[in-house]
Amino acid sequence: MKPATTDRLWGGGYSEATHPLVQAMNASVSFDQALAREDLIGSTAHATMLRDQGLLSEDDYLAILAGLRQLLAEVESGGFVWSEAREDVHMNLEATLRDRIGAPAGRLHTARSRNDQVALDERLWLRRRVAEIGASLAHLMEVLADLATRHADWPMCGYTHLQRAQPVTLGHHLLAHAEALVRDAQRLLDLQRRNDACPLGSGALAGTTLPIDRAKVAQLLRFSSLTRNSLDAVSDRDHLVEAMAAAALGAVHLSRLGEELVLFATAEFGYVRLPDAFTTGSSLMPQKKNPDIAELVRGKAGRVIGDLMGLLVTLKGLPLAYNKDLQEDKERLFDALDTWDACLRVTADMVAAAQWQRKALLDALDRGFLLATDLADALVEAGVPFREAHERVASLVADLSRRGRTFASEGPRAVAKALGVDEDAVARRLDVRKSLERRDLPGAPHPARVRREARQMAARARKLASQAAVWNRPCPAELLLTT
Repeated sequence: MKPATTDRLWGGGYSEATHPLVQAMNASVSFDQALAREDLIGSTAHATMLRDQGLLSEDDYLAILAGLRQLLAEVESGGFVWSEAREDVHMNLEATLRDRIGAPAGRLHTARSRNDQVALDERLWLRRRVAEIGASLAHLMEVLADLATRHADWPMCGYTHLQRAQPVTLGHHLLAHAEALVRDAQRLLDLQRRNDACPLGSGALAGTTLPIDRAKVAQLLRFSSLTRNSLDAVSDRDHLVEAMAAAALGAVHLSRLGEELVLFATAEFGYVRLPDAFTTGSSLMPQKKNPDIAELVRGKAGRVIGDLMGLLVTLKGLPLAYNKDLQEDKERLFDALDTWDACLRVTADMVAAAQWQRKALLDALDRGFLLATDLADALVEAGVPFREAHERVASLVADLSRRGRTFASEGPRAVAKALGVDEDAVARRLDVRKSLERRDLPGAPHPARVRREARQMAARARKLASQAAVWNRPCPAELLLTT
């Protein structure tokens, strides 16, 4: 029998070296090093609790704390040397600490498992990352609110089935996208509440027999509650799924906005011009300016959705408690949230710089009979049942279309005669600005209401930014580590 090798940091009874392909597949440090700051914060809280419980001497505690501070400085400066042989972020940091300070480092892992350690790290990382994404959401909401204020009275075509339908304003249209972002923010708020439970102290799966103080750790890490079942705590990834589901839906919202920018920037629409900074040229056709960034925002939604599906499939067949399959959560989590955040930030800058074309927006209004419903409403006011009014206007639209005419070219007198109503009533109904002003009810595109909604959207954005800053404030353990 071969002698036991030393390439395994923990565990005994091994007589063979780890197969190199096993080592490569088993190692996660290439991506889970993203959790290094959170791992060091968690270790600071754990060490402080061990000291307070008499499980760690003051001298050992101070040596560990000094070592953790040095590791943080090296990690954040890029000077820390990561080793695949040490498998993951936890083993890399603890083994390096042991190399630096010796025996006290061996006491840091008292009453702790990598199972509850990674569960903690992911919750801390998620809390911070969600706060950063909340700030990005708030910024895009504020950009859209500002644009809506400046374009509150710019009439444009509203669409259903991508067919011209009824007049709205550009400000109203932009605020529709902002409303979707509000729901994205609400999902993050809900997620933070469920993420706010400390799993440390759950051990590998069954807690510990040592007299630890889980509540103390939770306080040091600014968690408002403790996980209630150790088996669940080390295997639960619901909060990651929720975050990735929010990211997937948020990316879909951005994809829809990106799709509209692609469409509206075409010569066929001509509603918007995207600045050169957000377009690219063709390798063959010298005249081209392609809306590649809007297209990438649209395309990356599929990537984020794929990340979510991958994690769900990984989780669906796992028995309790921890299984190595859970290592597969991190790359997908990091990619989904990083991609969403990047798309939020670039979309905010692109939308803020876009140049909307007022004349093109106005010219399109007459070509699609957008005021047909207004004319039907005029008939209703004259006592005609709506279904009959609908049929009369539909027949008129069909006739005008066959003759290549519009309401404007036909004129109020001819339209009124065809419909059998007063010419003044028709003239009022064929004025797009008056049409918008008549839409004076909550949620409608009356310019004054759009301005009011834009102000409220800006206020919601500022509130979200403040909440995100609160989520991201340092916890007591982080302050111990960094001061």
